[in-house]
Amino acid sequence: MKNKVAVLGGGSFGTVLANIAASNGNEVTLWVRDAEQALRINSEGANATYHPELKLSSNITASEDLNEVVSNAQTIFIATPSIIFETIVKRIEPLIDNGINVISCTKGIRHDPFKTMTDIISDNLSSKKVKIGVLSGPNLAREIADNKIAGTVVASSDKPLIDSTKQILSSNTFKIYSSSDVNGIELAGALKNIYAIICGLASSLEVGENANGLILTRSMAEMSRFAVAKGANPITFLGLAGMGDLLATCTSTLSRNFQLGAFLGKGLNLNDSKNEVGQVAEGIRTLEVAHEEAAKYGINMPLMESLYNIIYKNSKPESLLDDLINHPHEIDVEFTHRGN
Repeated sequence: MKNKVAVLGGGSFGTVLANIAASNGNEVTLWVRDAEQALRINSEGANATYHPELKLSSNITASEDLNEVVSNAQTIFIATPSIIFETIVKRIEPLIDNGINVISCTKGIRHDPFKTMTDIISDNLSSKKVKIGVLSGPNLAREIADNKIAGTVVASSDKPLIDSTKQILSSNTFKIYSSSDVNGIELAGALKNIYAIICGLASSLEVGENANGLILTRSMAEMSRFAVAKGANPITFLGLAGMGDLLATCTSTLSRNFQLGAFLGKGLNLNDSKNEVGQVAEGIRTLEVAHEEAAKYGINMPLMESLYNIIYKNSKPESLLDDLINHPHEIDVEFTHRGN
């Protein structure tokens, strides 16, 4: 059975997500921020801003009108930057049908109070009794647009939502896995953006492959500690949405967060680095939130602390390596040493 699908967010990932769903025969509406962009997508059959070379399915209709986009939608994927996520969720509340599927594709965390994107959906759409899910994984949009093989994870407590999402998005090059650990999958996707910045910074310092391996594994350790403190299962972080996403994002120049870190490693300040990247890098917002939470709950995250000091306290990029070597933590995988 084909679905009426709405994708909110006409950026890099929202565009490729909409195209996969539409190529599978679903009727897809794509929300973009302005009428001119919508007109160009509909007339040219491409999103010239993000993927000018990608021919979009004729089953996609773009619009800047949220009511038009979400009206009668059975499934809504939200792929906006985290900074406008809550605003968009509040705007669609009076427009959507009861009991539909709403899936976050945004890898971010809200600050003050700490909330994940699915928390925001739950808080604002509870009156509509929506089914809630999260989609996350190593999903570099440029590679998906080029039809290269990729996989992702859809997590939900609702199995029909998972089954429906698989039907909408599965293809010969896009594999969908399932999980019930919504919190873990969501935290993994958000936190790894911090460590992609760190790995980008390290790449500019030309640290070598041994150090890269050290940084990647310590990154996973820090992410897992944070997850446990927030009630998630650390085993989730060994899967596609954790280690898989971390590896892809922390080793690829296609990652905006990696690019941002690379500019920081060359000595540029945060604003200049952002300008060089040109698109939103969610890792900075997540860094600010996670740093505050780690301090509040006493979570040991020395790599994250080093990055925070480099960005906000004028520490030199090279201090990342000094802090890593000189930090007193010595246990490799602490979840195997619970008695220590």
